[in-house]
Parts: sequence; C-alpha cells; structure tokens
Amino acid sequence: MATITGVTAGAVDVNSIVTQLMTVERRPIDTLNQKSASLRTKLSVLGSVKSSVSNFQAAVQKLQGSGGFQAYSVSVADSSIFTASASKTAVVGNYSIEVSSLAKSQQLVAAGQADSKAVIGSGASTTLSFDFGTISGGTFDSNTGKYSGASFSSNGGGMKTVTIDSTNNTLEGIRDAINKANIGVNATIINDGGTSPYRLALTSVSSGVSNSMSISVSGDAAINSLLNNNPAGTQNLSETMSAQNANLKVNGIAITKTSNTVSDAIQGVTLNLNKVTASPTSLTITKDTAAINSAANDFVTAYNNLVNSLKSVSAYKTSSSSGGTLAGDPAIKQMMDELQGIVTGTVSGGTFTMLSDVGINSKPGTGLTLDATKFSEAVTNNLADLSNLFVSSSGYATKLEAWAKSSQNVTLTTRTANINQNITDITKRVDALEVRMASIKKRYTAQFSNLNAVLSKLSSSQSFISQNLG
Repeated sequence: MATITGVTAGAVDVNSIVTQLMTVERRPIDTLNQKSASLRTKLSVLGSVKSSVSNFQAAVQKLQGSGGFQAYSVSVADSSIFTASASKTAVVGNYSIEVSSLAKSQQLVAAGQADSKAVIGSGASTTLSFDFGTISGGTFDSNTGKYSGASFSSNGGGMKTVTIDSTNNTLEGIRDAINKANIGVNATIINDGGTSPYRLALTSVSSGVSNSMSISVSGDAAINSLLNNNPAGTQNLSETMSAQNANLKVNGIAITKTSNTVSDAIQGVTLNLNKVTASPTSLTITKDTAAINSAANDFVTAYNNLVNSLKSVSAYKTSSSSGGTLAGDPAIKQMMDELQGIVTGTVSGGTFTMLSDVGINSKPGTGLTLDATKFSEAVTNNLADLSNLFVSSSGYATKLEAWAKSSQNVTLTTRTANINQNITDITKRVDALEVRMASIKKRYTAQFSNLNAVLSKLSSSQSFISQNLG
C-alpha cells in the first residue's frame, strides 16, 4: 500500500518563531537602551560631583567669612549687663559700655469684664484702628494710667485695623482677632481677681517711645467705650507701662535706640542689653585665631575629599580596578587641571606668596597637607599677610570660590546638558525603532500564520491522497 508522509497541520509555532526573530530585530534598541542607561548613570555621578564641589565651596566660604579670617572673638566683662556678637565687618578694639535705661514696650489694659465669653455690644461691624507713634508733653497720672494735656505724633508706619462683629464681639474674641491680625500688638486677658476680673491687656510688639499706641473705634458704642484710647484725648484704657528707649554710652558717646538689640552703634557688633549698669563695662573685640586654624583644617580636608572624588569617578580601568563611571571625561579632567593650577600658583601683595609658605603643601594628584604648627605661627605673627594670601582679590580662597561657581554653573551644567541631549536623541531613535518593530512583528506574524495555513491545506491533501492510494 502506498503512503505519503512529512506534512503536519499546524507544524509551525508562530509565537515562538516570531519572538526569536524579534529578539534579533530588537538588538539595536537594546544597544541604545544600554547606552541611555549608561548616560543616566553618568548624570547621577555628575550630580554627586556637583555636591562635592558645593561642599568644598562651603569650606572655602567659611575660610573667607565669619567662620575663618573674618571671625572675631567677643569678650564682655559682665555678660549679665549685655551680651555681644561680632560679624565679619567688625573691627578689633576695646570699648566701654554704659547702660542707663532699657527699651520698653507700652502696655495698656481695659476695664474689667465679669465674663470673658460674654457678648459685648450689639454685634454691629466695628473697626479698631491702631496707630503707633510718640506721646509728648502734658502730664501722666500713674494712679489712673492716663495722660492730660499730651499730644500724639504718628511714626508714619500706617494705620492697622481689626474688624469686630457678631462672630467675635466677646473679650476672648477681640483678643483673638487682634492677635490673628498680626498688626504689631499682642493681646491677652488677665484675671485680676476682682468682681469684674477679666481685663484685656495690649502690648506693643515694638519697644521704644515711637511705638506707643493710639486706638480709635468706629462702630459699636460699647466696644468704643471699652477700647477707644487717644493719648491726646479720650482714654478708655489705662497705661500700665510707658514706652521707653534704650539709652547707653559707647566710649562716652550717648546713644538712644528703640530696641534693646543694638546693631548699629559699633561697626559689625550687635549688643543685646539686659540691665542698667552701675559703672562702665568693657567689651573687647579680637580676631578669633582658633576659628581661623579650624577653618584652615576644614579647608584642607574638603579639598582632599574633592580631589579624591574627582579621581575616583574619572579613573581609567586597570587590571585591578573597574575604573570610574566618568573615566576620561573631559569636563572632569578640565576641573582637575584648573584646581591643581590654582593651588600651585602664587599670590602677590604680601610676605606670603604660596600655600607652602604657611604650611599647606601640595603634591599633584594627592591633595594637600597641613603643617598646623607653621600655619598657627602665621596666624599669630603675621595675620595680615596670611589673610591677603587667602581672601585678597587674587587670594587662593577667592580664586577657589570662583572656580567652584564656574565648575557648578558652567562646566558641570554644560556637561549635564550635553548628556541630557544625548539621552533625548536616543529616546527619539528608540521610539522610531519601536514603531518599526511593531510593523516587522506584524509582518512576521502574518507570514508564519499564512505558512501554517498552507501547511494545513497540504496536510489535508496528504490525507486525501493517502486514503485514495490506500
């Protein structure tokens, strides 16, 4: 009997064959995706480099500023009278300080109320208008807390208003409305223990005679009779503390200030007055040599950390090392060359012209070392020239900060932008190839599906012929 063999229906696994073919077709996309991933890794490393530069810049700025060469040590003979701090604009010197009065804020208190939660007035919309200024002339009765024959002159700061209505026309509501308005007045309620114990107390946030309060009320009559207070006219509040300026002498020169924090009497020095003096108290401003030595040590450490970071990310692959992510990167090489050029250069304008003159030694590629003894001697014996070496217009710190700014804002920014552009270009190419892959996959699927159909027909024909031949 004759038979026909070799053709089987559905013999082609379309999905498997198409998948294998598409794996080959997608190789260019896989290569591009790998390149994109590598570029993104470089972006991340560039970010860490930028952070390292920023940390180094902070150390340089500290060396330049109030944490280093502009650091001053402040000594007060009696810190219970006043404390002091010095900024980088301070001047070395000795000062005699006398405090004859402290600045005070005006305090006013309203008539007592039986209940702090009870409604006051009709609830009609009422405006409290606060003006701040100086009370002058006339007389003040300490028993009543009121002025007679006085005048009030606004300080020009502008009128501040608070609205009282049916939602807040209680003593507590008025207190909260004033505080919430943030107009320069603190309001509180004091219980004096009397038959109508609850009294609204108002304190000017700013001290000094030019910050006394004048309060006018427009609206409800009951609130007007409680709070209207014009030092030159009707006064429904009592003054429990008068506004007062701080009065002091610096080296015998009389000074008046509205605040107990005095920052413009001595150049670069802020005084915080605590109490009146019985006799002059001394203030001494000197250079803080300990801070300068510490800042120099931090500078050397930060420099070495930066150099090590740059070397690590840009190292080439060797038999014992896998190399850095940015191996051979031109931006990193440029930064390292510039950095080395600065620290090995010279500075003019003083006895010291090189870092090694003050105990800071450099070896190419290995960073800096600090001879603490030699540097400390320079601080003690020749601070002016040492300062020139670092913070003059051509000093090392000045140049290094300029380098840090340029490296972050130009070199690294440009390199980052170029990598981002490359990633964008790759993404566009991948998107275009993905469209092409979809078309190819569709064609492969159709081709092998058609082949399956042909094979199915051949299988049927084989069966028919086999039966007939049989």
